[in-house]
Parts: sequence; structure tokens; C-alpha cells
Amino acid sequence: MKHFNAELLKELPSRYKANLINSCTGYKSSNLLGSISSSGNSNLAIFNSVVHIGSNPPMLGFILRPLTIRRDSYNNFKTAGAFTVNQVCQNIIKEAHHTSAKYDEGISEFEKSGLTETYLDDFEAPYVSESPIKIGCRYINEYEIKENGCLLIIGAIEHIYLPEESIANDGWVHLDKTNAISSVGLDGYALPKIIERLSYAKPNELSKSIIHGA
Repeated sequence: MKHFNAELLKELPSRYKANLINSCTGYKSSNLLGSISSSGNSNLAIFNSVVHIGSNPPMLGFILRPLTIRRDSYNNFKTAGAFTVNQVCQNIIKEAHHTSAKYDEGISEFEKSGLTETYLDDFEAPYVSESPIKIGCRYINEYEIKENGCLLIIGAIEHIYLPEESIANDGWVHLDKTNAISSVGLDGYALPKIIERLSYAKPNELSKSIIHGA
């Protein structure tokens, strides 16, 4: 087994270290964040750090890198107060990955990637038409991670759009029915398969399979 201690990690080439640290923690979500500037220019960027924050009230969060360079997504949702989170699915992997390219301000990644910009129910920020799961969020707060200057952005969930057939009777979402993609590091993509779902864990009771009953 290969062992990387703190001293060895410090000596690794930066790209090798980034790949190692980004991928060794496991599969992550893969989402496209849509936003729009005050002048009407849309922006789309891929993120693998979107996480559940709470369900009552409904909130999610994601990590934004330090503001030492231009961050169009940040400037847009700070101004407009809204952004969208769009699940990457199997048939738009290359298009979604292309949104990580650094285009000049005012150039829409929607247009350059070939993905379709759409607006739903008068929400201010653009959704990705091709995405099977679309979430409209209101920016509510941010927290600086002092150790590296990154920001944890918190959004309140105001809208969720997803295929009806992907929702179990108890509200659990069968992501495999939407061909949702997980990311590995910064440039790897995987198609997960649901193998089990278990009942709520209780002391001194064996968990039971509920994958077929919900």
C-alpha cells in the first residue's frame, strides 16, 4: 500500500497533488451552476462540491475558490441574488466539462458548450434544459474558510424540477433513473448504480432492505 505522509504531500508536484487529494475522498456530485449578470449575460460553470446543508428549511451549499481572480458566477449571484443547480447526466458530460474553460467576461458558456439556456416560472437565473434535475436557489450567505481563502456559499432552495418517475413514494430520488453522473477529481466522470437502500438504523436492530418497497 502506498503511503503519503504530510511531508511527502508537501513535496509532490502541484498537479499530481491536486489530482490525488481531489479524487481520494471518493465520488462527488456533478452539477452545473447557472447565473446571470446585471447586464443580462448568462454564465454556466461545473462544480463538484455541491452538498446538502439542511432540509428544513431546504438549503444546499458549495465551495467557491478564493476571489483572487475573476469569478463570474460569484459576481452574478451576489448581484442577482439567485442561481441554479443542474444535475449533470450521462449524455451531456463533454458539454458540461467544457464549461470549466476560462472564457472572457460576457461570453456565455451556454453558447460555447452547446447547452440550452432556459428560464422557468419567472425565476431570475437560467436553468440547463438538458439537465434532468434542476434546482433554483436564492443566495443567502457565505462563510470564509480561513485556512485557504475558499468560500462556502449557502443557497435556499426555492424550486426543484425532476422526472416524476424518479421520485419514490417517500420522496427519495432514484438518481440512477436520471443517469446522474458523479465526478472523480476534476476531470473524471462515473455513472453510479444504486445497489441498496436500507431502513432507518435503530439500536439492536438489523437494517432491512427497502430498495424495492419505496
